Amino acid sequence: MIDCEGLVKIYKTDDLEVVALQGLDLSVKDGELMAIIGNSGSGKSTLLNILGGLDRPSAGSVRVGPWDLLKITDDQLVKYKRETVGFIWQNNARNLLPYLSALENVEMPMMLRGKVDRAYSRQLLEWVGLKERMHNKLHQLSGGEQQRVAIAISLSNRPQMLLADEPTGSVDSRTSDLIMDIFRTLNRELGLTIVIVTHDLSLAGKVDRVVAIRDGLTSTEFLRRNTHLDEATGFGRGGLQEVHEAYAVVDRAGRLQVPKEYLSALGITGKASMEFDGERIIITKPKLVEGEQA
Repeated sequence: MIDCEGLVKIYKTDDLEVVALQGLDLSVKDGELMAIIGNSGSGKSTLLNILGGLDRPSAGSVRVGPWDLLKITDDQLVKYKRETVGFIWQNNARNLLPYLSALENVEMPMMLRGKVDRAYSRQLLEWVGLKERMHNKLHQLSGGEQQRVAIAISLSNRPQMLLADEPTGSVDSRTSDLIMDIFRTLNRELGLTIVIVTHDLSLAGKVDRVVAIRDGLTSTEFLRRNTHLDEATGFGRGGLQEVHEAYAVVDRAGRLQVPKEYLSALGITGKASMEFDGERIIITKPKLVEGEQA
């Protein structure tokens, strides 16, 4: 569904140039439920805006399904945003029109496309647990209910991919769990590709794959796998537990981003010593030569 190679995004002003993405590589399979995490300024929101057709890449390659987002025309971009991608913002005000009911909000994208399907609009609100609230205005809904309306809106034109920018950032933990359950149901029942941007590691633990971005580059991946635990001791075979296994990402140039916490623990700053023993690459703090200061 998504294939990014060497993706670059540069923001320019009269006297300033900021490189938000520095050659990012990312691949997302059709029907995958995954999260992108990273600190503020890491480039994760920039990536989401490019995938959503809200921003143009500067260089590299980025394809979503059959669409080449580097070469797409303005007219094609309108079609792409209407038919291929659904977007959920953290701020409800960017998703919803306050003077309309929940049902009317869901139908608005359909009206812009020229075809309203009221039965499907009702079905969407039922899917997100708002069957009894669909005729309420927004001021009659809680923040969590408004966010669920936003999820229904994002699906109104039957997109192939759903992008969510901090979808649980403004709700409590109970509502956050409910929203993630909705995402998993949509992913499982509809085969919908869902990409969530978040800084919440607990939320990231509820998806199948997590990609960490640092300094505009993909740095680490965490894949969900099942392990068998002994019910009494917690070790060995027994009950099934889902855990995430971490992988460092090697880019096309052969560069490997080592997590900062690993380097800090070893006291590595400017240079690192590397050794290959035939099976493993061993990274250590370089030994001081005579006359060199620590």
